[in-house]
Amino acid sequence: MSAIDRASVRRHFSRAAPSYAQASQLQRDSETRLLENLDFMRRTPERILDLGAGIGRASAILKRRFPKAEVIALDLALPMLHQARRNRSWWRPFRLLAGDAQLLPLADDCVDLVYSNLCLQWCSDLPQVFDELRRVLRPEGLLTFSTFGPRTLEELRAAWATVDGRPHVSTLPDMPLLGDALTGAGFRDPVLDIACELRRYPNPRAVLDGLKAIGATCANVDRSRGLTTPRRMAQMLSAYAATAAADGSVGASFEIISALAFGPDPSQPRRTRSGAIASIPIEQLRGSRIRR
Repeated sequence: MSAIDRASVRRHFSRAAPSYAQASQLQRDSETRLLENLDFMRRTPERILDLGAGIGRASAILKRRFPKAEVIALDLALPMLHQARRNRSWWRPFRLLAGDAQLLPLADDCVDLVYSNLCLQWCSDLPQVFDELRRVLRPEGLLTFSTFGPRTLEELRAAWATVDGRPHVSTLPDMPLLGDALTGAGFRDPVLDIACELRRYPNPRAVLDGLKAIGATCANVDRSRGLTTPRRMAQMLSAYAATAAADGSVGASFEIISALAFGPDPSQPRRTRSGAIASIPIEQLRGSRIRR
């Protein structure tokens, strides 16, 4: 994973907040599929974290499904949470919390379900993210998430490659990287799935406009920072248009990796960057004495 400019991510999604609801059909489709994983819950949740909640559509659904649970909609971009108020009802409210997935503003062992739809691709330090998720998730709690994989927007990536060698599409995590991060953090019984779909757009410019409307622009730290000249943009659009179908439409691939896993027992060792450590609950030490 290339380093991600988190300030850029926050800025782009903040700007896209007003247009996100109308432009995020792909996110809604992924949301529907990911919610099916809730059937694997091993207990009724008391507290739920919607990580990268955006405008709070899934938060509202989670609150309707588990009306007695406290649902927390957390997002990096505050304007997204302002939009989420529209999906919150007074009889089934959910909490709004601005925060970073890599440093969650939550206490240890406080969440029974972590749900995250198409958010983690904006985090370059996945081991840190999964360490944080393990920290806040209670034993046997469910983690379910989806993220874009590396084949996403491969057509756009190839078109830009005809212009220069700089990244214009964000680097995205693959399944082995996600699996390693999950198991490294100590999550139990991880299951990962992958699907790729091709969506059609009337022309290459429509692809760019759709990405801008949801805030999904390149956030790599090593991306080109200067303005794209009209000549270079025209060269990229021409290369993309060369892949058009007979009706003139162009395709855009989206690879979606989804996963579920369970929170481990507190005593289960986990791998960290400095080696494996184990935590032992204090309840297991009752009755022991220190010999002098």
